[in-house]
Amino acid sequence: MKYDSVQKFNSVENYILQMRPILRKRALFSDGTSDYRIPPEPKAGEHVKLRFRTAADNVDLVVLCHEDERIEMQIADRESDFDYYEAEVQVGNEPYKYHFEIVSGMLRCSYDRAGVAREYRPQYEFCIIPGFSTPEWSKGAVMYQIFTDRFYNGDKSNDVKSGEYYYINRQTKQVENWDKCPEDFDVANFYGGDLQGVLDKMDYLEELGVEVIYFNPLFVSASSHKYDTQDYDYIDPHFGVIVEDGGEPLPEWCNDNSQASLYKARVTNKKNLEASNELFIKLVEEAHSRGMRVILDGVFNHCGSFNKWLDREKIYDDAADFEPGAFATKDSPYHSYFHFQNDDAFPNNVTYEGWWGHNTLPKLNYEESPELEAYVLGVAKKWVSPPYNADGWRLDVAADLGHSQEYNHRFWKKFRKAVKEANPEALILAEHYGDPKEWLQGDQWDSVMNYDAFMEPLTWFLTGMEKHSDEYKDYMLGNIENFENAMTHYMASFGTPSLQCAMNQLSNHDHSRFLTRTNHKVGRAVNLGTQAASEGINRGVMKEAVIVQMTWPGAPTLYYGDEAGLCGFTDPDNRRTYPWGKEDKMLIRFHRDMIRIHRENPAFCTGSVKFLHGDRNILCYTRFNREQQFIIVINNDGYTRSIEVGVCGAGVPKSCQLTQIMYSTEDNYSMAPVVYQVEGSYLNLTLPKYSAVILRHLTGED
Repeated sequence: MKYDSVQKFNSVENYILQMRPILRKRALFSDGTSDYRIPPEPKAGEHVKLRFRTAADNVDLVVLCHEDERIEMQIADRESDFDYYEAEVQVGNEPYKYHFEIVSGMLRCSYDRAGVAREYRPQYEFCIIPGFSTPEWSKGAVMYQIFTDRFYNGDKSNDVKSGEYYYINRQTKQVENWDKCPEDFDVANFYGGDLQGVLDKMDYLEELGVEVIYFNPLFVSASSHKYDTQDYDYIDPHFGVIVEDGGEPLPEWCNDNSQASLYKARVTNKKNLEASNELFIKLVEEAHSRGMRVILDGVFNHCGSFNKWLDREKIYDDAADFEPGAFATKDSPYHSYFHFQNDDAFPNNVTYEGWWGHNTLPKLNYEESPELEAYVLGVAKKWVSPPYNADGWRLDVAADLGHSQEYNHRFWKKFRKAVKEANPEALILAEHYGDPKEWLQGDQWDSVMNYDAFMEPLTWFLTGMEKHSDEYKDYMLGNIENFENAMTHYMASFGTPSLQCAMNQLSNHDHSRFLTRTNHKVGRAVNLGTQAASEGINRGVMKEAVIVQMTWPGAPTLYYGDEAGLCGFTDPDNRRTYPWGKEDKMLIRFHRDMIRIHRENPAFCTGSVKFLHGDRNILCYTRFNREQQFIIVINNDGYTRSIEVGVCGAGVPKSCQLTQIMYSTEDNYSMAPVVYQVEGSYLNLTLPKYSAVILRHLTGED
C-alpha cells in the first residue's frame, strides 16, 4: 500500500472499517422492559434472559458484562432488519448490575442506561433489583390530582364558615364567589370543594379517561391545603359530612381560638368524623367500580399545631374521647411525639421544633418516640386496608422525615413493609427533589413525583421557564442538547419498575400552571396580578407538552383544571377553582383523545424509549415494543420546519409506512390517518410552528 493511501485512512483500524459494514450505532438497544429483560421484575434466585438489539449482520460480537464476568451472547431472534442477541443469567439476593460490550471489526463500544459509550461508565449500568416490583396497574396509569377545596362543592352544609376559627393570624373566610382568584395568603380561605363534589363529577373523570385519583391531604386540618394534619385517623368533616353542628362563629374582634366553639363542635364530634370516613369509603367504592384507583397524601414529616397530639390552640381541650395535648402538659401521652426545646417552661413559655422553623408545623420526633413510629405505621396500614381500601400513598417531603438519613431510610423500610403487607398492590410515591436512587432500591419507595427527569427538563425546553415562573432563560428554550442530556442522566437513577410509574406532571399545587409558563412572564400574582397569568399564553406549546406527557415513560398526571385551560402563577394562584361552565372545550377534547391514545397502546405504558435525531426546538423520539412503534416529533419553533428524521432506533424496517394518529397545531388538532413513507430508515416531514405529530407503525403491517 502506498504511503498516501495510509494517510487517507489515517490508521489501520480505519482502513479495516472501510472494508466492512459501518456499525449502525442507532440500531443498538437494550433496556429493562419485557422485550429485553425476561422476566422484567425477577425474584431472587430466578433465571433471567437479557437481550440486546443490533442491526442485522452488523456486529461480530455482543458481550454481557457483569462485574468480572463476561458472557458472549448468541443471536436468539431475527426480525426484519434487526438481530436480537440473548444470554441467560441467574440473579441472587443482591442487585445485579450489567452493561454490554459490542465488537465490530476493531471497533469496540459499551452500551448502558445512557446509550452508546466509548468506555465503561459504572454510574449508568443497568441494574436488576431481585424481588422489587411495582404494581402492574400503576405502570403508565393516567392520574388526576385533586386539590379538594377547589374542585367542586357538592355539599354546602359542610362549608367552613367565616369566623369559624382563627388560623395563622386571621379568621377563616368562606369565599362566596367560586370564580374569585385566591388571595396572596390563602390558607384560611375556603371555597367549599369536598368529597361529595368529587362523587358528583365521577362521570366527568371517567369520560376524561382518568385511572387514578390522587388527592391532596384529606385528613382533619385547619388549613385549606391540609398539609398540617390535625388528626390522621379521620377525613376532615369539611370535606366529608357534618351530622351534628353547634357553637357559634367567632366575633369579629377575636384573635385566637379560645372561643372557637363552632370549629370544636364540628371536628371533635365523633359522629361527624365517623360519617366523613364512611363517605370516603363510599368514594373509593365508587372509584373502584369505575376501574379507578385512589391515592392519599401522607404528611408524616410534620403535623399542624392544631394536631390533637399537640393541641396548641386547645381545640381538644376538654373534648370527649381525646387525651390532653403535649403543649398543655408534660403528662400528655404524646409528649415524646415532639422535640421540646425547653421542657422546664411548661405550661406557659414552652417551645418546640418546627419544620423549617414554622411553629404551625411541628416536626414529628420519631427517633425519641417508638410510640409515634408505631402509630404512624398503623395509619399507613389502616387507610390501604378494608374498609377504606385506598390504593397507595403519595408522601410529602419524604426525604426530610426524621433527624438523620440513617433513620429516614430505616423508617421508610418499615413503612414499605407495613403497607405492602396490608395491601401488596398499594403504590408508594414520594415527593422528592434531586437524585432518588437511595430510596429506590426496592425496600422503600416505589417511585417519585418526577421533577428531575420530567417536569423540569420539559419546562425548560418548551418554555425556557423555571417551574415556579421565577426565571426565564432564553438559552434553555429549545435547547435539545440540554433536554436530552438531562432526561438521559436523571432517568438513569430509576430502575425500569420505578420509571414506569413515576408521576409525570406538567403542573401541581406547588408550581405555576404549565399553560401560564408558556407566556414567559417572570413573577408571581402578588406583583404581576392574577390576570397576567393568562395573558400571551400559547395553547400550541401546551398541546406539545401534553403529547410528550402522554407518550413518555411513567404515569402521566394531570393537575385538576389543566385540561380545561386553567392558568395561574405559583402557590397560591395555582390553586384556583376548577372553571366549571367556563372550560376550554378544545383542550378538554384534546386531553381526552390523548389519554385514549395513551391507554390504548401498550408501548406508551410499558414500552421502550429512545431519542432520535433532534435539533434546536425540534424534539424527536420513539416509544416502541416488538409489536408497535411510534415516532413523536415536536416543533417548538416559531416558524415552519422541514425535518429529516432517522428512525432506525425505533426498530422499524428500512422501508415502511407510518400512519399519523395525532397532529396538533397552535390552534387546533387532527387525528386524520395521514400516511408517511420511510425510505432508507429516514422520514421527511414538514411541521408548522408550535406543532407536533405522532406516527405509528405496527409490526407486520408492511
